[in-house]
Formats: sequence, C-alpha cells, structure tokens
Amino acid sequence: MVALTFDFINGFHDAANSVATVVATRVLSPMQAVVWAAFFNFVSAFTFGTGVAKTVGSGFVDLGLVTQGVIVAGLAGAITWDLITWWAGLPTSSSHALIGGYAGAAVANAAFKLGIAHAMRGLIVGQWPKTLAFIVVAPLVGLVLAYSLMVAIYWLFRRSSPARMDKYFRKLQLGSAALYSFAHGTNDAQKTMGIITGVLVTSGYLKDFRVPIWVVLSAHAAIAMGTLSGGWRIVHTMGSRLTRLKPRSGFCAEAAAATSILWATFLKQPVSTTHVIAGAIAGVGCIQRVKAVRWGIARNIVWAWILTIPASALIAALVFAAGRLLS
Repeated sequence: MVALTFDFINGFHDAANSVATVVATRVLSPMQAVVWAAFFNFVSAFTFGTGVAKTVGSGFVDLGLVTQGVIVAGLAGAITWDLITWWAGLPTSSSHALIGGYAGAAVANAAFKLGIAHAMRGLIVGQWPKTLAFIVVAPLVGLVLAYSLMVAIYWLFRRSSPARMDKYFRKLQLGSAALYSFAHGTNDAQKTMGIITGVLVTSGYLKDFRVPIWVVLSAHAAIAMGTLSGGWRIVHTMGSRLTRLKPRSGFCAEAAAATSILWATFLKQPVSTTHVIAGAIAGVGCIQRVKAVRWGIARNIVWAWILTIPASALIAALVFAAGRLLS
C-alpha cells in the first residue's frame, strides 16, 4: 500500500511532465490533458516487459538486507522529497527519489546490523554507474533530439507561415503527448513494480524475482490515477516559466522525450522522465536564441536534481533509524 501510494504521488508529481507542453500550447484544457495522459499511462502496462522493474528491485541494494522496514522507510523518503519539491514547484525525479530512498534505508539497516563502518555494504555496484551517468545523459539526449527535430521541422516547413505550421502541429501534438505519456507510464510504473516485487521476494512470497500480473496492473492503475489528479504547480514551471512553447515546439519536445525514454526502457534502464522532458523543453527553447530559455529557472531545477538522491536517502535513513529506536 505504501508503494502504491508512492506510485500515485509519482503520477501526481510527474503529471506536469505528461501534460505541461500540451496545456501550455492550449491544444488541450488542463482536465482534458490529464485524462489523455492518464489513459496512455495505463495502457502502456503490457508493452516493454518488466526489465526496468528488475533493475530497480535488485540492481541497487543487497536484497539480503532488504526488509519490510527498509521498503517502508525508503518509500517514506521518496514520498517526502516528492511532496517537498512539488510544493516548491520544482520538477525533480521521482525515480531518483525512489532509488535514493531505497538506498538510504538499506544503508541504515546495514549500519544497525553490521556496524556503521560496514554501512555501505547495503549497496551493490549493480546499476549505479549507469543510473548516475543518466542524470547527465538523459537531459542532454532530450535537448539534442528536440533541437534537431525543431531544425528539421523549420526546414521542412520553410515555405509555411508560423500560423499555418501551428495549425498542423496542434493536431500532431495530440499524438506526441500520447506517445510521451505512454513512455512515461511504461518506465515509471515499473519502478514501483520493482520495489513491490523486491519485498515479495525477501519476505518469501516469491522464490525468484518475477513480477506478478497483479503488481503490473496495480502499479499502472496507481500512476494513472495520480496523473489524473495533476500537479499544477509543476505544470506552470515546465509549461511556461522555463521557456515559451508553441504547438510545433511542444510537439518536438514531447516526441524527443518519448523517444529517449522508450530507448532507455528498451535497455532496461530506469531513467528520469522529468530530466528528459526538461532537457527537451530547453532544447526547443534554444532554437530561437539561447536567452529564450530562462536559465535561472533551469539552474534551480538542476540543483534539485543533484540533491534528489542524497536528500531522499537521508530522509529514508532517518525514518528507518527512528523506527528501529522506537520499536
């Protein structure tokens, strides 16, 4: 239940990623946009398997040190950080908050069981190098792809007026928004599947790491319901404060971000959908001039990205320690 609560908040927090561009360009109303996004969040349930779930559930911490207390404390760290950044209107990564919280709680458990000197034995090398690299790579890929798409579109429509271009792209953006929400659902929902399956394995309910169908359905339902609730503070940051969007630029940002996320999902890599779409929006903003992007806002977002893993890990470790001391 705590894992699905996180999944709901993930959808709520990341609703901005799915709908900010299509709302900012006024292709859909806010309510139409979240319904559109939630639908495609859910229908992505059976497309890319559960490779990302396995990476998250068993690729970062020693499963021998994972208990129900570790899971609850890790999720508490992720949920708390998500709510703090939502209140601040900062589009941070729910994925990295989850990974950080999971790691922080596992390290705290190792410290209690093995001693503080051996606390880091709660972690394994596993997927950490790739995940940390993607904090930098993901937004850059989104930025470059979106910028390249904008260049291609301006060349293809060089004889068309901006008004005529936007007439076409208002319709095309429905497709790109759906594709982005589909990609977001298939990558992000798998992270919660990984956490739930991890606790089922360590509790002895499952013999090996295999995601049950009820976990797949419940995770996608929770993230879709969260998206349906919407996180309007972050929609404002992503859709209008970072740069000004038109239907053509919204289409390019969504298409580029969706392509990046689906590529990462194919590689079974948990990627930050927030990082990717933020990079893509900056990429389309740069096509006019570099100053078209409000780099002060971007700087605040980047700082929030950097702090996400350590902050959620610290919160989770404190929650776990408090639970142990009070029990």
